[in-house]
Amino acid sequence: MVLFLVIPEVMRTFRTIGEGIPILLNSLYQWASQFEGEWPGFSQWILSLQVDWEGFAHSALQFLRSGASNFLSSTVNVATSVVGGVFRGIMGLIFAIYILLRKETLAVQFKKMTYAFLPERVADEMIRILTMAEKTFSNFMAGQCVEAMILGSLFFAAMLLFRLPYALMISVLIAFTALIPVFGAFVGCFIGAFLILVTSPMKAVEFVVLFCILQQLENNLIYPRVVGTSVGLPAMWVMMAVTVGGSTTGVVGMLVSVPLASVLYSLLREKVYRNLRVRRVPAGKWKPRER
Repeated sequence: MVLFLVIPEVMRTFRTIGEGIPILLNSLYQWASQFEGEWPGFSQWILSLQVDWEGFAHSALQFLRSGASNFLSSTVNVATSVVGGVFRGIMGLIFAIYILLRKETLAVQFKKMTYAFLPERVADEMIRILTMAEKTFSNFMAGQCVEAMILGSLFFAAMLLFRLPYALMISVLIAFTALIPVFGAFVGCFIGAFLILVTSPMKAVEFVVLFCILQQLENNLIYPRVVGTSVGLPAMWVMMAVTVGGSTTGVVGMLVSVPLASVLYSLLREKVYRNLRVRRVPAGKWKPRER
């Protein structure tokens, strides 16, 4: 839905901007000529803003011609890469479906191998950690998907109510980007505001105000109730996990980093409290002091 709704509209917007620049400049010239008597310096500066569109098109054509040979020489490699990527994607999908259909059997086989080749104490700890990871990842992804659908539906209803353009497309985009914690919805807001700005600047301002209101509603009411404390990670560490995951592996890292950091945080917390009990450290030495 994102590919078929958003990308063509973004391309159409850039094309509209390119077609509207000469009209905008002509309107600017006419507006500046009205103030020629009052502000001669300003009007002369405005009237001097001439754009050589033919020269720009000629330069772009020369650039395309210069890169045509390199493009043709790499066409075979690109085609081979595309075919190979499609084949790997299809095989990966089939393999993933097979794993989902056989997940109970595979889980039993994995446990058998774990207890067969590892000491029982090590195997118990490994199974416990993997069970915690599975529960954390499952709760996080399920909660994020439900929260994204609710947020997208709210945007769609609100944009229809206020008669904002591109309601369905922007709602789908915001729901998709909301899967990324902290920063995702703002990416959808930026793209949506840019698309609306081409149609009507005032509508774009209304959309940004609407986004701020719905975002506060989502952060304070929807997200705590839908996702809740299933991740068990403080907000500061969520932001750090998203930042580190995004800088290392991109969008996939943003999605995976939060539940992964939650599992590591839980294991570290257990280890810290266990060591405190073993060393019999008094609670008064590490608890916050009352003021």
